[in-house]
Amino acid sequence: MDVATANTIKAFDRHRLVDTAAQSVRIKSYSGDEVEIAQWTADRMSELGLDVSLVEVAPRRYNAIGVWRGRGGGSSLMYNGHMDTNPVGEGWSRSPLGGEIDEEFVYGIGICNMKAGNASFLEAVAMLKNAGFRPKGDVVLAFVHGELQGGVGTVRMIESGVRADYFIVGEPTELTLLTQHSASFVFEITILGKTRHLSKREDGVDAIAGMEKLLPQLRSLTFSGAATDSDRLLNRINIGVIRAGVSRQLLDWRPQQLADVCVVKCAGRFGPSQTLDQAMRDIQDVLDRLSAEDPAFVAELKLVEENRIFMPPFKVEHDALPVVALGDVHKEISGSPAKIGMHTPAKFFGSDAAHLAKAGMTGVLYGPGGRFNTMPDERVAISEMEIASKVYAAAVINVTETPCP
Repeated sequence: MDVATANTIKAFDRHRLVDTAAQSVRIKSYSGDEVEIAQWTADRMSELGLDVSLVEVAPRRYNAIGVWRGRGGGSSLMYNGHMDTNPVGEGWSRSPLGGEIDEEFVYGIGICNMKAGNASFLEAVAMLKNAGFRPKGDVVLAFVHGELQGGVGTVRMIESGVRADYFIVGEPTELTLLTQHSASFVFEITILGKTRHLSKREDGVDAIAGMEKLLPQLRSLTFSGAATDSDRLLNRINIGVIRAGVSRQLLDWRPQQLADVCVVKCAGRFGPSQTLDQAMRDIQDVLDRLSAEDPAFVAELKLVEENRIFMPPFKVEHDALPVVALGDVHKEISGSPAKIGMHTPAKFFGSDAAHLAKAGMTGVLYGPGGRFNTMPDERVAISEMEIASKVYAAAVINVTETPCP
């Protein structure tokens, strides 16, 4: 380990890291209202001496961008992390917004996805600053809104001209270097029936019964066009929302009638060699086949684009500089070789890495947490956050001291 890295590792502050993570959890930041967490994050970056921009993209929707200017001659590195979180489900035994801490974990909604990663990179910059390190290349901290809506915040950031040579996205990969993940899209299918009173059920067409025929077909569907087995492994459809009732208003106060409209909203995933157009055609083929078998089966398919965008698949080669740099320092700091590839459920993520790569940047996903993601009592091990902080800090040294590509 070189002197700069050793001095930086010594500057790690466990209390500071945990306190930053817990404070961020206590700020509710569901997708659609990230203003408070963005301001808080901007304040933390200002305290670190970064050049900070708080950019309003839409009402109550902000990106918080911090830049640590390099002294020149090195590659620039971006840390990208989203500030919006999933909603709270049932079954919690702790306060989702409590930011509770014990000896092993920090708890709360969004700590996995991905406030632990964000806190870890803030800690990495604090370590580097306190150790007296000055990067050659710029270090950009890009905290964005709306990743859970397809990455709208990162796309707007790219459109505004924010760039770096290399990037790290701190999604909860369980400290795996994730080099490939699926595309992410949302679609909706409406089944149309014919309502009748239950006394005349035989004369009607039950839209719910039609949906019951469809759902197994969707769950087992593999999209066509996969060039490799690894791409095929990234195929998945999740049935997320089902609603039914009378009329397209989905009136639900008359259960004595057959539902003549049933709507399902689904999330789809596919690999880098596959396309959105083909995936939608494959879904339509399922609907056409069911309609051929039963002319009473009538269905409408649409891509959901309201308040979200399509998130492409992502892939980076294992010999890319960020992959090699993080792999080397992970082994040095943790004592174990880094897992590289698609070793965790994170391969089914959509992430802002796809948008950054599409814009010409090279990077990888690597972050703490994941094992307890999107579940009651969501939590991240403090030990993982410590490793991530140290790896991020060492990666800044390795990457920004490298000549510009």
